[in-house]
Amino acid sequence: MKINWGIIKFLVIASLIVFMFGFSKQRNEVRKITKINIEFKDENRLFITENMVNKMLIQNKDSATSIGKETLDLNKMEKRLLENPMIKNVDIFVTIDGVLGVKVIQRRPLARVEGSPNFYLDEDGKNMPLSSVYSARVPIITGMSESQYPEVTELVKKITNDEFMKEYVVGLDVTKEGNVLLRIRKNEFKVFFGKPEGIETKFQKFKAFYKLTKKDSLLDNYSLINLNFKDQVVATKKETNGG
Repeated sequence: MKINWGIIKFLVIASLIVFMFGFSKQRNEVRKITKINIEFKDENRLFITENMVNKMLIQNKDSATSIGKETLDLNKMEKRLLENPMIKNVDIFVTIDGVLGVKVIQRRPLARVEGSPNFYLDEDGKNMPLSSVYSARVPIITGMSESQYPEVTELVKKITNDEFMKEYVVGLDVTKEGNVLLRIRKNEFKVFFGKPEGIETKFQKFKAFYKLTKKDSLLDNYSLINLNFKDQVVATKKETNGG
């Protein structure tokens, strides 16, 4: 019987490859984590610290170097971090040289809502608790009910994305009927915005009125600016003593 050395050679090489792969995989699994590298998407405003994230990762371990790669459950780690109310998304991975990489995306607050207790309204229109680490400089909302979150969130987003409105609007008062009054920086008057609809048109009307009256130094003469009328701005003057 003729021996097929080609097949034998192939089987030996294949066996060596499988052995080396298994050996390498086993060695890789028993390695310890060398360090944890935590990266935040937005480093300008941290509502949760790197140390807090690190503690959630290692839990009862003394340090990152005491964690064996074979004991890691990345899905469980991600789930644990996502339970933190400041975190919107997270990606956890391990590099070949044993570094545990963590990329954190925080939730983004659009406004601060006065309630019991106070909380943030985030960019997804959801309730977000205040942070003990950082206080965001955002407009303050009063009177809003949970059913009004979606439409008010849309209005605040547009205010945030408009440089002029973002600079001057410091607060929103929401009525039970869903009408909105804007509080303006450094001015005593309020702006009756009405329902959060026709937003861009109302912005343009307010900008034109504000720039014109500021130029003529008339801003302090008014108590209420009403944007809810079509094609016009109705301004109510302050009452003066003695008529």
